[in-house]
Order: sequence, then C-alpha cells, then structure tokens
Amino acid sequence: MKLETNLGQTDRIIRVAVAVVFAALNLLGVVGGTLGIVLWVLAVVFAVTSVVSFCPLYFPFKFSTKGK
Repeated sequence: MKLETNLGQTDRIIRVAVAVVFAALNLLGVVGGTLGIVLWVLAVVFAVTSVVSFCPLYFPFKFSTKGK
C-alpha cells in the first residue's frame, strides 16, 4: 500500500523548523520532565511526517497542503 503524500513544501518546512526548536529546547535543558518528553515525541513526529510528506491526521479528512 502506497501512501499518497498530503504535505506541501511550506508545511514540511514549518514542521522541520518546529521539530528543530523542540529538540533544541530539550538539548539545551530549557525544558525537562514530562514536557520534555512530550516535546521529544512531537519533534520526532513532525520530523518523520515531514520526511515522508504524509500526515496521518490529514488523511481521514482528505485534507492536503500539497497543491495540485
């Protein structure tokens, strides 16, 4: 089964930027504990969805930022 991409270039860039910020906050010790873990998980999710150009939350609603 091949997943159809549903993320456009701008969406992917924003997701990578947010992932980098979340990871940096953790690595620099700005956040920790439960919030730190949540931000790590979100950073990984944003990075992976950006790399594969697919957001599973967009899929059930047939939403896409990809364009034509």
